[in-house]
Amino acid sequence: MDSSAIHIPIPYLVETVAFLLTVVLIVPLCHKIKLSPILGYLAVGILIGPHALSIVSDIESVSHIAELGVVFLLFTIGLELSFERLKAYRKLIFGLGAIHVVLCATIIGMVAFTWGNSPVVSLLIGLCLALSSTAMVMQLLNERNEMASTHGRASLAVLLFQDLAVVPILVLLPILAAEADVPIFTTLGLAVLKAVVVVAVIILLGRLIFVRVFHLVARTKSVDVFTAMILLSVLATSLLTAYAGLSLTLGALLAGLLLAETEFRHQVEGEILPFKGLLLGMFFMSVGMMLDFSLVIDKAGFLALALVGMVAIKAVVGVLLARYFGLSTQDALRTGLYLSEAGEFAFVLIGQAVTVYKLIPTDVGQFMVILAGLSMVITPLLVYIAGVLAAKFAPSDAHLSVPEHPEKDLTNHVIIAGYGRVGKSVAATLKLNEIDYVALDLDSENVRRCREVSELVYYGDAARPDILRQVGADKAKVVLITLDQIDVAIQVVEAIKRRWPDLPVLVRAHDAQHSDELYAAGADAVMPETLEASLQLATMVLQRVGVAPEQVTQTLLYMHENQ
Repeated sequence: MDSSAIHIPIPYLVETVAFLLTVVLIVPLCHKIKLSPILGYLAVGILIGPHALSIVSDIESVSHIAELGVVFLLFTIGLELSFERLKAYRKLIFGLGAIHVVLCATIIGMVAFTWGNSPVVSLLIGLCLALSSTAMVMQLLNERNEMASTHGRASLAVLLFQDLAVVPILVLLPILAAEADVPIFTTLGLAVLKAVVVVAVIILLGRLIFVRVFHLVARTKSVDVFTAMILLSVLATSLLTAYAGLSLTLGALLAGLLLAETEFRHQVEGEILPFKGLLLGMFFMSVGMMLDFSLVIDKAGFLALALVGMVAIKAVVGVLLARYFGLSTQDALRTGLYLSEAGEFAFVLIGQAVTVYKLIPTDVGQFMVILAGLSMVITPLLVYIAGVLAAKFAPSDAHLSVPEHPEKDLTNHVIIAGYGRVGKSVAATLKLNEIDYVALDLDSENVRRCREVSELVYYGDAARPDILRQVGADKAKVVLITLDQIDVAIQVVEAIKRRWPDLPVLVRAHDAQHSDELYAAGADAVMPETLEASLQLATMVLQRVGVAPEQVTQTLLYMHENQ
């Protein structure tokens, strides 16, 4: 059936109906059979696209609208972040992220060159395929509640750098296409400087204007006006970065970061979620529509070899770099495999290199687009494989991990995140007062030693909501965080406050600056190490769980005498 043969009075009505049918029918089915909805969107996109039933033939127009899904995804990521947390991530963003892109681009480019491509084409293929899919990875992390996990934070850091890397790559295209000698490094340097200036101006103006305007809009008490203001903020900021030669998604991320610092953050997140979900679903459908399976069949052998090779290269580089930057083997495996597909920016970059600048031959460009699309289609499979492999490297004693049904039915207990010197000291104080507690730690040897003496300590990431729920966060009296890593402690606080806003969170801090960051993240009380941290924290915990003041004093005296 060719929809173009029938007069439709409203543009894109067929595409809209097909998309909404997908949302209503396919997504609930995917949830029921415990399958990622992304696969449902991709499958329907393949089915209704021009290379199958041809219900939707104008892929380009649909793709332009669908790109807004990625824009709103980056906006919501910005809402969940903050400039302080980005500052804490700088080592991962500009360390892990930068090295990952450079190494992947270099190796893939060298492989492309050995297959007979010119140096310029090989360079562009390497750069395009080195970038991963922000849309796929972030959506899967959200679905699996892994955004706050260690591998989730590492993946996000790499993806953020990749979004920034799109800018110099786009600048590089006209330079490579120019016949005359062009000072490449000077041009790239000016482009980066321009990007820095534009971002700085947006941040400055946003901090001066956003809060004031949102206060004015909030006074109208109109949901419609408030929603319109949110959409205006996202799209206007994205438009500004686009006019400056940067990506739309960078503008959306900046808008989210700016609003994350305001009191409107949670309301904005609630209003924007439906837009993000629907438009992102349309984006995944548009990816499916691009896949021409006749070409896939014709070049099945080359595509399979290229797909396996690209995924293997990016996965190995990702795993090794993640280990070098201090991630555990489990988290490194997940990070490497989560980032091993090509991304949506490959479509943009390859498209411009083929059609605008004539840098890549048409047949090579088409092959690379299909390769990128196929790699995005198998991303859920890569995530599943990552989970299986990571499980192989979990602590050898299964009893160390948090059981699905804990051996002790805890209620009004204390959850201790981080079971080092301070955590153990507080636990000893709780024992003396016969107060139940459960601890989480990521040092498997430490957990094993504690379990051997019957302490209720589990191997688990306290930043993961599912782990917190398993240790009874719904019924806990208070959470104590004694982690050494600043950014991880902030992640745990935010993960708890996002799902259990009324649960008191007490945190051990390194210094005053760290304390300010923790309070900004939502901590109820923070104790710097300089104030005899373990005993002071123990006092706060005892007070929170209702121990009488006299008993608190006696306990502290006893602890002083015996430590």
